[in-house]
Amino acid sequence: MKKIIIVYGLIAGVIVATVMAISTAVYHNTGNFTGGMVIGYASMLIAFSMIFVGTKSYRDKHNNGSISFGKAFKIGILITAIASTIYVITWLINYYCFMPDFGDKYAAQVIEQLKVSGASTEAITKETTKMNEFAQMYKNPFLMQWLPT
Repeated sequence: MKKIIIVYGLIAGVIVATVMAISTAVYHNTGNFTGGMVIGYASMLIAFSMIFVGTKSYRDKHNNGSISFGKAFKIGILITAIASTIYVITWLINYYCFMPDFGDKYAAQVIEQLKVSGASTEAITKETTKMNEFAQMYKNPFLMQWLPT
């Protein structure tokens, strides 16, 4: 079971880390994060399909075609933990080495999208305050992983 968890966790982690590194290189300097988000979420769907593949592999090869919910859940959670750890480490390296201005650029893009969409001055002011707080909090390495983007 350990080998399956490690192999599929690493495969999933490498998928999300590689796609993130490529999309960071492509989209960061453009100021348009929407394309990167779409590609990022798609890569996560592909990578986390390894949970299904890994669980099925264990069921078929080591458990004679059946598996309990608890065992499947444990395998899935551990694959997720490995892949997510790789993702977070890659994100921290990307952020600190290649794009320490991410929070500011992302905040500016959100505000610009509001202006283009014709939002009211009040809504823009409220969102500007929120995004300035976001950019400030994003500079704290312990908070950045828990902030919604």
